[in-house]
Amino acid sequence: MVKTTAGIYGMACDMCETHVNDAIRNALDVKKVASSHRKNQTVILSEAPVSEEALKKALEGTGYEVTSFVSEP
Repeated sequence: MVKTTAGIYGMACDMCETHVNDAIRNALDVKKVASSHRKNQTVILSEAPVSEEALKKALEGTGYEVTSFVSEP
């Protein structure tokens, strides 16, 4: 499993977290995704690495922006 932690700008509430999670689930092959508007971050667990560009594309047009990106096995 690969753990990807991304900083996300623009989340202000629980519904924002749901929007980010849904956008990621719909665009990428992930096992689990959890977002926190308090921490301004999203944690993704996946079988294969997720690229920063793919994540940015998944959130394109949602109003949320990727501000940091760290991936580790």
